[in-house]
Amino acid sequence: MKISTCLFVCFLLLLHIVANAQGAIAKPVLDSILPVRGFCIAAPAPDQVPRFIKFLNEELAPRKVNTLILRVDYNYAYTSHPELSSRHPLTKSDVQQLVNTCRKNNIRLIPQVNLLGHQSWAGTNGKLLEVYPAFDETPYVKLPEKYVWPNADSLYCKSYCPLHPGVHKVVFELVDEICNVFETDAFHAGMDEVFYLGEDRCPRCSGKDKAELFAGEVSTIRNHLALQNRELWIWGDRLIDGKTTGLGMWEASYNDTYRAIDMIPKDVVVCDWHYERADKTPVYFAMKGIDVITCPWREPALAVVQMNDMIHFRKESTKEMQEHFKGMMQTVWSDADDFMDGFYGLKKDNKEGTGTAWDCFKALYSRINGEEK
Repeated sequence: MKISTCLFVCFLLLLHIVANAQGAIAKPVLDSILPVRGFCIAAPAPDQVPRFIKFLNEELAPRKVNTLILRVDYNYAYTSHPELSSRHPLTKSDVQQLVNTCRKNNIRLIPQVNLLGHQSWAGTNGKLLEVYPAFDETPYVKLPEKYVWPNADSLYCKSYCPLHPGVHKVVFELVDEICNVFETDAFHAGMDEVFYLGEDRCPRCSGKDKAELFAGEVSTIRNHLALQNRELWIWGDRLIDGKTTGLGMWEASYNDTYRAIDMIPKDVVVCDWHYERADKTPVYFAMKGIDVITCPWREPALAVVQMNDMIHFRKESTKEMQEHFKGMMQTVWSDADDFMDGFYGLKKDNKEGTGTAWDCFKALYSRINGEEK
């Protein structure tokens, strides 16, 4: 860590100590250093809502988390399209409890429904393509009984066709409903790891520029949300050149969608995830005039490095770029119940290697709140 960044972090810690001695946290100072202090997790199952609310009150709020993204997808009892709801969905009453708890704790609550990509998983279609198979970008790719990667079809997750004339009516009715029930001013559309796009055998997309297709879908979603003064958030991997950077096909794009970064509206918020290195891509997004949030997962030491980078970028950049470095967001890629079990020591997850999402969350927010040096 450079001396200037180290001194800045020490200054933050000193303010925290002084504020604690006076019986209050210097929240405005923390807001100026890391405006977004986020947490992203799958929405709890209906029977886990009380437990998750307790977690919100006792763990997220005291750590000064101010942004919560809940991955809802089809786990809500939609009235606009009940055929797309999962078997045991959240009800409006469940969501209202979450909304009230977040409001009480000054936490911005943002729902996520995966759009464009992630319309299947392993050998199963998601609800959208299950109910509306005509929306499938690659209907000729059959889901296997036993999924393996790599495979002959390069199948990771299916996508819907962004040019299908009926797809946006359906998905936007879902988006509007979930945004209304969450009483939110923002929506996360996912849009990560889109491998199927502009396929040669698609009668609508064949021959079209994949970057233009991706940018067009981002813009279409953004423009729809803007009608209700809502902000669009997405994951950032499809906007990075995976070959030139060496970041690969998961954290970045191999199918030329990266050029879309110069075609999308500048008010889209990018959640920039890197789980193995502290890649400096936030600078790339900020230089393009786009707000960016760094997103760790399961490596505690790495998350702290990424946080220090974010503080440094925000402090040392020009005034034009400073405000684009928005902060940090812990990501969790398990369900809420599993995470809480791990967080409270009720389970161990050896599959995640030397670190876990709950270890990472604890380390990151300990440093954010000045509890560790």
